[in-house]
Amino acid sequence: MLQPDRDAKILAGAVAGLLGVSTLVGQVLRLRAKSESAKRTVENLNARINAWWVMALVFGSAIYFGLTGACVLFGLVSFFALREMITLSPTRRGDHHTLFWAFFVITPLQYYFVRQEWYGMASSFIPVYCFLFLAIRSAMAGDATRYMERTAKVQWGVMICVYCVSHAPLLLTLKVAGMAAEDTWKLLVWLVITVQMSDVLQYVWGKTFGKHKIAPNISPSKTWEGFVGGVLSATGLGVLLRFLTPFDVYAAMGIGITVVLLGFFGGLVMSAIKRDAGVKDYGNLIGGHGGMMDRIDSITFAAPVFFHLVRWFYRVT
Repeated sequence: MLQPDRDAKILAGAVAGLLGVSTLVGQVLRLRAKSESAKRTVENLNARINAWWVMALVFGSAIYFGLTGACVLFGLVSFFALREMITLSPTRRGDHHTLFWAFFVITPLQYYFVRQEWYGMASSFIPVYCFLFLAIRSAMAGDATRYMERTAKVQWGVMICVYCVSHAPLLLTLKVAGMAAEDTWKLLVWLVITVQMSDVLQYVWGKTFGKHKIAPNISPSKTWEGFVGGVLSATGLGVLLRFLTPFDVYAAMGIGITVVLLGFFGGLVMSAIKRDAGVKDYGNLIGGHGGMMDRIDSITFAAPVFFHLVRWFYRVT
């Protein structure tokens, strides 16, 4: 279990304060909203804030229980995200056994390897062994109709929703220069706050100053103004939070802008999948946010790259 230190208390207070102010602002806006359009907008905003309270409490509780808590949390996140992605993809009866393996065998095993701190298997199990196994299992079902398309969707879903996401708790297994072993949870917190706040800041900058669309056919709400403002602001936040990491100012800037950019592109790719399927959100699991994948899309691309950057440059050999 995590022993709360000064950094943990500062973070908890800052997050609670920010959410408290947001809640107060949301209630004031609710009282001042007159038109039906304004009321719907404020209602959505308050639903998002309420969901952030729940997500912050769940995330904090998981971190408190260390690597085990992080594996349980992100294992469930992977399960629900994979379910949403597969739901958008047409499947046939021949895929049912393959999907059973993906959900109930491969996903738990991946997080078991992370929990056991077995880096070799955690890094190769899905991209090597499961990549081959899923193709074999689908072929054994005897259904060749759109075989390549169906198999690729399952493989892609497992890679994105399980393999990439599992690198988040895998951060807690690293031995990092300049950090005590019990403090590696701070790397995960730094990553999640920096990347998730980038989403929020891009939204705020875009709503305030956004005029020029980046990819209107993929993600109509993303603008160049929001992108630049959000990336710079979130990178600055990452620099301010560098006390959680072994990074100096320049490393925090470089790694910060890397994960923020990857978060943006992760969101863009996940939006392309939604547009292809003709839906606005992956689901309605999280009030005001949509589905699980709508909330973690930026983490999927940022987590594995961040993990390897830390492992390459800061790991104690």
